[in-house]
Amino acid sequence: MLEGFVQLWQNTGVYNFTIPQLAMIAVGLSLLFLAIAKEFEPLLLLPIGFGCILSNIPIAGIAEVGGLLHYVYKIGIDTGVFPLLIFMGVGAMTDFGALIANPKTLFLGAAAQFGIFATLLGAMALNVIPGIEWTLKDASAIAIIGGADGPTAIFLAGKLAPDLLGAIAVAAYSYMALVPIIQPPIMRLLTSEHERAIKMTQLRHVSQKEKIAFPLVVMALCIMLLPSAAPLIGMFCFGNLMKESGVVNRLSETTQNSLINITTIFLGLGVGSKLSAEQFLNWETIGILLLGAVAFSIGTASGVLMAKLMSRMSKTKINPLIGAAGVSAVPMAARVVNKVGLESNPHNFLLMHAMGPNVAGVIGSAVAAGVLLALVG
Repeated sequence: MLEGFVQLWQNTGVYNFTIPQLAMIAVGLSLLFLAIAKEFEPLLLLPIGFGCILSNIPIAGIAEVGGLLHYVYKIGIDTGVFPLLIFMGVGAMTDFGALIANPKTLFLGAAAQFGIFATLLGAMALNVIPGIEWTLKDASAIAIIGGADGPTAIFLAGKLAPDLLGAIAVAAYSYMALVPIIQPPIMRLLTSEHERAIKMTQLRHVSQKEKIAFPLVVMALCIMLLPSAAPLIGMFCFGNLMKESGVVNRLSETTQNSLINITTIFLGLGVGSKLSAEQFLNWETIGILLLGAVAFSIGTASGVLMAKLMSRMSKTKINPLIGAAGVSAVPMAARVVNKVGLESNPHNFLLMHAMGPNVAGVIGSAVAAGVLLALVG
């Protein structure tokens, strides 16, 4: 009888919990708090947070070989399937009209990716710190956080640095959620009141034929110049073509709703399965979180500075605030630009102008991922 009681006690969570596991469960609860109370990227932070809690339950083995989350990760993330399905859904929800009407904003989306390559150098420099031993593949996966594109970050980390995937995903989505907090101070610092009040001319109407041709042209350029980015850009363009063609509305609506929602659930749980105490609680994780903030800040700043340069060189004035939307946080970054612009000029609506560099940033982050895969993958 006593032996049975002892055996039962030894199989309880109270007996088997370790301090690191409790710390990670606290991290999971913090992510749930941000998702529920603060509404910071709830669609992903909620399943990631709950997956974190599940993966740190002792004895249960939910994230170990044979457990549900292990197979969710192996099937959907290790293979790269989930991020690609997310990209297809994002493509089906994206309107390229603003970018087509003002193609110059493509340069703003490209400039905002400067944070990725600056952070790559920073990640390699941190190897001087004891406890951090990042390879070039690790540094490349960390650097993509600067693109503010969660699916791209997960896709690249799964290919180059699967051991760091949990920290990279949490950093990427955390900073995406903090766009309204991080970006405005940088935007105000780099622009004057007069620049923020600049009104831009109304965008021209874009025909359906142009919208149909755009994803096909982007795909053709990708095939010819950067095939390594074809998985991301291809699924993105396919989703967009379904939307703009107007002949497969059922498929487009399914992609925009049911498919992307189901995939998001399992993607979040799969990422959460990598937030075990052994993998997360170390100096490398702290370094990733710090580098993510630096990458995001540099990307925002470089987009604004590029917009200022283009404004001086262009016949028609460009409000430099729209450069901040070059990061790939769609459409949150564009909304933040619009809000900051309205503070300086209550009649200045920059949302549609900011959507150009915003969707260009999605393409830019995918291209950057393709370049890194081609170089180090």
